[in-house]
Amino acid sequence: MNISNTTVTTTSSHRKRSLTAGMLYLLTFVSIPTLFLYNPVKSANYIIGTGPDTRAIIGGILEIIVAFAGIGTAVVLFPMLKKQNESAALGLVAARILESGTIFVGVAFLLSIVTLRKAGVGADALITARALVALYNRIFLLGQSFMPAICDLLLGFLLYQSRLVPRRLSVIGIAGAPILVAGFIAVLFGLTGQHGPLAGLIAFPVAIFEFSLGIWLVVKGFNPKAVATLESKS
Repeated sequence: MNISNTTVTTTSSHRKRSLTAGMLYLLTFVSIPTLFLYNPVKSANYIIGTGPDTRAIIGGILEIIVAFAGIGTAVVLFPMLKKQNESAALGLVAARILESGTIFVGVAFLLSIVTLRKAGVGADALITARALVALYNRIFLLGQSFMPAICDLLLGFLLYQSRLVPRRLSVIGIAGAPILVAGFIAVLFGLTGQHGPLAGLIAFPVAIFEFSLGIWLVVKGFNPKAVATLESKS
């Protein structure tokens, strides 16, 4: 009887963990609107213009939510993934924290432009504003193009080995990671634009992996047989 109750409790705990992780992965997509919300603040003459700063502030809030959700995905999955490979699971947590750190810095760059505008610095700060936009674009390239590739490569590897989700889903992450790294290098060398159609196409496999993983974890959860195998290693 006690064994049965323990089994039910453990199963319930794993379901809650997979549901939480899935919801956090889906939450990381709330920053999509920043693609157009940030357009005004990134324009050349924004700092000397007039009007509300609401769009830039909302964009910053959305990115901060994504940063915390990103860390949350790795932290929530860590107790399960460490049973497969603790070093790789810890690496995933560290990579997610680093990725989120770059997001925070990027938000600070753009909101600094808003602060300067509110202070009425005028045309004297045009060069500073453009420099802050350039810094945002570079930190975005590192934090939201390169680091997601590292995160998804580690996660794909851990999920593939553990079979917590279907292997075909894990393969999307494993295959998408080097494609994203190749795109990152192409942008660095000026072979393609950072925000062009090709860049979006390059990022598509990783986006599909994370979105599909979120849906799967919310709807299906972990593979019970894989969970039992991992528990036996404890």
